[in-house]
Amino acid sequence: MKDYPGFQLRYVDPIGRTPGSGTGIQMVIDRQLSFSQSSRSLSDKDQEKARLRGFKLLQRDVAIDGLAIAVNHSLPVKGITIEELRNIYLGKITNWKEIGGPDLRITPYSRRLSDGGTVEFFWEYVLDKQEFGSNVKFIYSTTPALRDVSNDPGGIYYATAPEIVPQCTVKSLPIGRQPGKYIAPYTDPYVPPSSCPQERNTLNYSAFRSGDYPITRKLFVIIRDENTIDRAAGEFYTEWLLSPRGQELIAKAGYVPLR
Repeated sequence: MKDYPGFQLRYVDPIGRTPGSGTGIQMVIDRQLSFSQSSRSLSDKDQEKARLRGFKLLQRDVAIDGLAIAVNHSLPVKGITIEELRNIYLGKITNWKEIGGPDLRITPYSRRLSDGGTVEFFWEYVLDKQEFGSNVKFIYSTTPALRDVSNDPGGIYYATAPEIVPQCTVKSLPIGRQPGKYIAPYTDPYVPPSSCPQERNTLNYSAFRSGDYPITRKLFVIIRDENTIDRAAGEFYTEWLLSPRGQELIAKAGYVPLR
């Protein structure tokens, strides 16, 4: 980090595993990382694994994030409810005409449940821990998923809002808890693809911070609770992220600062 040249961060590639929050937490438990960032909170299972290694895990809140829903630009649908989204990914809704759209088959895309915190959060919060439907197409990462949705008129995908909202190739669907009462993950006015990339849609920070947007979550730093330099490094990194400069960079990255 430029502000502290003596504190150097190094990305460690998870060999043989898909990058993601779950992988990062496991690597902290396995002492392959000093600390990790996570888009999901610690589970009882995580803590039990740590306990068997002789320590506890700590999680530090550093930002707020929202999940956004990406669809093809040509899809004439104004918004989607949490229940409709759930039923699409459970395979109970398979055509856009079932929720007021055109007669068009829905292709839901997702990363696998083992791939990261975003999928785990979606599975827990949206799917109520039910299995993904057999209609779901699993993709390795967000980049190819968005490419597929941009070429698939009936495609739909979810990811962290900063990865979707500014994109030129797909559009973000407003989400609601009730039909007709939708909250967009972007600020008005909506920037059409014809104006992108000269102009891009920006995140609806106020809706994320207030909780009006239906799918939000905290982002964390995960640390081993031990009297070691790794814990000191994790705590220092957390405090830096919560500093004015750190929170400024969090906002610049598209997340909602806590302070």
